[in-house]
Amino acid sequence: MGRLIVVSNRVALPRRGEPTAGGLAVALKDVLKANGGLWFGWSGETTKGPTTGELKTVRYQGIDYATIDLNENDYKGFYAGYSNNILWPLFHFRIGLLEYDRKQADAYRRVNRDFAKALMPLLGPDDTIWIHDYQMIPLGAELRALGAKQRIGFFLHIPFPPWAVFSALPGADKLLRGLLAYDLVGVQTQRDLSGMIDCMRHGLDLRTDADCGVVSSAWGPKRRTQLSHHAIGIDTRGFATTARKAAFGPDAQRMRASMGDRKLIVGAERLDYTKGLPHRLRGFGALLDNFPEHRNRVTYFQVAARSRNEVASYRDLKRELDTLAGRINGDHAEFDWTPVRYVARAVARDTLAGFYRLADVGLVTPLRDGMNLVAKEYVAAQDPDNPGVLVLSSFAGAAETMDGALLVNPLDAEAMAEQLDRALKMPLGERKERWAGMMAGLEEQTAARWAENFLTELEEQVLPVEPPTGLAAAGVRN
Repeated sequence: MGRLIVVSNRVALPRRGEPTAGGLAVALKDVLKANGGLWFGWSGETTKGPTTGELKTVRYQGIDYATIDLNENDYKGFYAGYSNNILWPLFHFRIGLLEYDRKQADAYRRVNRDFAKALMPLLGPDDTIWIHDYQMIPLGAELRALGAKQRIGFFLHIPFPPWAVFSALPGADKLLRGLLAYDLVGVQTQRDLSGMIDCMRHGLDLRTDADCGVVSSAWGPKRRTQLSHHAIGIDTRGFATTARKAAFGPDAQRMRASMGDRKLIVGAERLDYTKGLPHRLRGFGALLDNFPEHRNRVTYFQVAARSRNEVASYRDLKRELDTLAGRINGDHAEFDWTPVRYVARAVARDTLAGFYRLADVGLVTPLRDGMNLVAKEYVAAQDPDNPGVLVLSSFAGAAETMDGALLVNPLDAEAMAEQLDRALKMPLGERKERWAGMMAGLEEQTAARWAENFLTELEEQVLPVEPPTGLAAAGVRN
């Protein structure tokens, strides 16, 4: 493979002394270093004037970074609008929350076109392009429109719904056709792959072949787009080391001292309606109601870092969580015990790693999630001699492979309470057996292995003999 070009919506230019990155960022940086590469995307900055495509570039530790700023109105339409008000709820099966606006849809297409125009002059003929996530779905088509003949892969990090859900989007078929510009489209799980195939079949009247490829006349004669699933992992050994060290750090020691001999349940999420946070609180409340032996014997610590404050549904969610946490504490607290500790701000990743290692139970209950790396980090953080128990939503992508977790439907508070009771009472031998099986899987399927497997499959795709001939017949461009 020649040079690798990674494209993501947001690229933070690196700085010396920056905090430790997450497993995904580490994996991408490692593969970029190995192949000599470029990371391209939005700078996170907005401007009053038009989006010009003017590049900010820096080279750091063998990787080139290139970013562009966005016009304020483009940002609002593309990111805050179409990406987060339309695509995010759609792909998470929450069609009742869609707020469709054609101007935002136009901004989404326009920004992807601007990205393509800025990126195209940076590309070499032997480059391999890897585009990430729902904000960038049309980018491959826009690059093809400008004449790009390189291998282009796309990976969706969030769930992929079936056509019955996807069809609620105005212009759904147009968005799907954009995927046909790619040589490989990857999703997290078999369930997501089935959803994508269902959309191809019912939305575009296309059938997959024996190897799960879709052949179409878009972008030239008989272009084949491979569809596959690749579960993202973490830097398992690195995170385990971080957690082991952090458990002896000052934050973890303060947490341990504050707990006394009580058990700890921990959850850590970005504040988002897909994460099932109110359902989690109701489940914990049901634990205290239905299993009174746990009163004053367990504390639930939840981090819910605020995000997307400009979106009304997120502000409403914050108020709901405040109310639920206050109600549980009001009903059950003692003068020396607060059942729910709720933090609505970000907590440093290293600190969380130490908390995970101390926790008897990791509670991860999304209503829908592409994968959920918190579940994997919790398992990696555990003490092998005294591991905790993972209670995991069956709607998380991680549930497909993490057989040692106690699975729950987050909509059933009583069932969640029963699984929490089981986790808190689980004997050491069973905890070790469940943890060992999951840890072996995490050590096998790391973030680095995920990146390696996707790129290997992308390189194996056979490119069209004849070059792409344009987009008008495919009906992808506005």
